[in-house]
Amino acid sequence: MRYGRVSRPYLISTVALGVLAAAAVVAQALALAKVVTAVFLDGADLSAATGPMLSFALAVLARAALTWIRSAVAQQAATTVTSALRKQFAAKLLRVGPARLGGAGPAAITIEQGIDALDPFFARYLPQLALGALVPLVIVVWVVRLDWVSAVVFLVTVPLIPLFMVLIGTLVDRRTSRRWVALQKLGGYFLDVLEGIATLKVFGRAGERLSTVRSISERYREETMGTLRIAFLSALVLELLAAISTALVAVTIGLRLLAGTLGFEFGLGILMLAPEVYLPLRRVGTEFHAAKEGIEAARSIFGVLDIPEMPPGTVRAHHLAAIRFDNVTLKYPERDGPALDRVSFTIEPGTRSAIVGSSGSGKTSVVSLLMRFVEPSSGCVRVGSSDLGELDADEWRKLIAWVPQDPTVFAGTVRDNVRFGRSGASDAEVEEALRLAGLDGLDPDLEVGERGVLVSAGQRRRLGLARAFVRDAPLLLADEPTANLDSDTQEGIRASLGLLAERRTVVTVVHRPILAADADVVIHLEAGRLVEIGRPRR
Repeated sequence: MRYGRVSRPYLISTVALGVLAAAAVVAQALALAKVVTAVFLDGADLSAATGPMLSFALAVLARAALTWIRSAVAQQAATTVTSALRKQFAAKLLRVGPARLGGAGPAAITIEQGIDALDPFFARYLPQLALGALVPLVIVVWVVRLDWVSAVVFLVTVPLIPLFMVLIGTLVDRRTSRRWVALQKLGGYFLDVLEGIATLKVFGRAGERLSTVRSISERYREETMGTLRIAFLSALVLELLAAISTALVAVTIGLRLLAGTLGFEFGLGILMLAPEVYLPLRRVGTEFHAAKEGIEAARSIFGVLDIPEMPPGTVRAHHLAAIRFDNVTLKYPERDGPALDRVSFTIEPGTRSAIVGSSGSGKTSVVSLLMRFVEPSSGCVRVGSSDLGELDADEWRKLIAWVPQDPTVFAGTVRDNVRFGRSGASDAEVEEALRLAGLDGLDPDLEVGERGVLVSAGQRRRLGLARAFVRDAPLLLADEPTANLDSDTQEGIRASLGLLAERRTVVTVVHRPILAADADVVIHLEAGRLVEIGRPRR
């Protein structure tokens, strides 16, 4: 509800319309009772019952119209909330950055299916929950004026329905939690299979992975069927309770009609209202099961929305100065040991620094700190005299060009992808960047396909370099830019990096010290600790 504030006017309107519809139900029952009493009991002519019949028809039409308008308003509430929530979720993903998310698979399942699953919660369950509390009260207040005995029966039996709903809901909660976890696991695993389908085919492991997908799918099916079984059990119990309660009301009314202590018109009117007293609560039970997946998905949604954000910083970074790591320790919540442990070094302006070390040594963590995706757990990173954490993050990143090991290539043209480096780059600047990156033979208007399937791995790396050229930023960060490429492509990218390094500060992450030959300074990390700083071995 905190994130759904935009829907409050719609929800209030929905509940108000539902209460008016309940009043129409009361008018409908009393008018029909009056008609039946006048025509079949008192022997009056139909013309004498014209007024009550007209009242009955108007009440039926009013109830139908109010119910239709309430459904439309409730759906608008759901659409408003889910649209706002999707925007907030996407904005949060962009703000927290890649270093603090649990992977692309769960996030993709959440933003696609999870947020859509909240539609039944806001459109049906939440309004019905309010109506389940208000509508029986409206009817019982009216019944008290007619027959206090029936009102007492209602007051005793109505609370039994939510009591059993709570008991059954406990089982549903556990089942739905397991079902949502199974769905997230299935989505994430299937995404991995799709991304690695070439590797699986080459190594003959596709069948094994498909068996695992089949196993997870079967687990998801079992959890889904288990949830449905409980939902059907819930419907049976609620219907049975409502039927027994209505029967109790009917018995008390029948006995008093025989004794002559209750008028037929009032007795018939109350008997027709009895099912309407229990109907809103039964619908709460039905809508609860429809909305439970959305409630479970909300836990994943709010797990991301509640991630604490780093302070954005207020100091504007106008130029690049010396970058100094001062006794920096970095710990990730999901890891036992520190990724960096009391690391200190300095990157001087205009120099080329290579960060080397084996896998897990902390190289990527250094880059994440420089890009302000994470903050030190202790110590600080300083740029000149300013703490990096105090600099405006967006302004600081304008000073950075980033060349990852596997640049993301988006669906669109080569030109569009290069302009991710700087959106305002002219066609001439884009073509010059392509030339400097060694892609002058590639058509700038070529459609590269989704995830760049129509360009080679080497061309994707060079597109990353072209973005850096068009970015023209004073600080260049490169992560293994020549890894897993043939020697000719490595030399071409190395030459392009040499051009990029002119008049810039360069930090390159490399796996082996031999690849750091072009650097001025080599920073060697192992297990998160600084081993040595020195000149490269040539």
